[in-house]
Amino acid sequence: MLDPKKLLDDLLGSNIPGTTSTVREKAQQATQLAKDNPLAAGAIAAVLLGTGTGRQVTGSALKLGGLAAIGGLAYKAYQNYKQGSAPQASQSAEPELLPPPAGTDFHPSQAPQGEDEFALTLVRAMIAAAKADGHIDEEERQKIGNKLGLSGIGAEAEQFLKNELAAPLDLDEIVGSAKTEAQKVELYTASRLTIDPDTRAERGYLDLLAGRLGLPDALVDHVEATVSSVKTPAPVPAGTSPNPRW
Repeated sequence: MLDPKKLLDDLLGSNIPGTTSTVREKAQQATQLAKDNPLAAGAIAAVLLGTGTGRQVTGSALKLGGLAAIGGLAYKAYQNYKQGSAPQASQSAEPELLPPPAGTDFHPSQAPQGEDEFALTLVRAMIAAAKADGHIDEEERQKIGNKLGLSGIGAEAEQFLKNELAAPLDLDEIVGSAKTEAQKVELYTASRLTIDPDTRAERGYLDLLAGRLGLPDALVDHVEATVSSVKTPAPVPAGTSPNPRW
């Protein structure tokens, strides 16, 4: 049975139960094993975690688990926005990221549709962001599908991701899945965690998403700064391009 919260944890690079490895590390191992076609290897990290742009989520954000990490980042950005402080980019000493306080709309337990369903919503938002530049065509999906098994996520999660990658983008469904104002901020935060908007298409998608969600520009700026504080340059596996697209 598909475990949405575990899948979200895996996509953010949390430890694989029973091992000291992360999904991202396994993806990097896959890249090493596929030097004949490195752009198709490490599918989860490359497609869903923004490592194609050379950055990855690190630090305390990985320790919380997917729902709490996204909620914590969104809550932090929202609080800074409400306080009227200026957006602050990445600092040299990253403060520890805390989960959203219990009782607030940002806490996973407050999700009207339930934690599992909201976790799936966030996963779908991440996949939509990953597809934003239109690069994932049929050939790419086949390459990704061939490598997903190397990540160790399990057959059901693997099939779910394949189905979502093949599905057409439905922005109305993504936006409509956010049931509260807090979830709108979390949905944008998850999308921004997935990609670094290095292309016009990616930047355009994030701007469109923010507009459809009704997020003020100042709040978006705070989310951008908060997400940047937990993303650092990713190590480049030997024998690969320092900035692969996939």
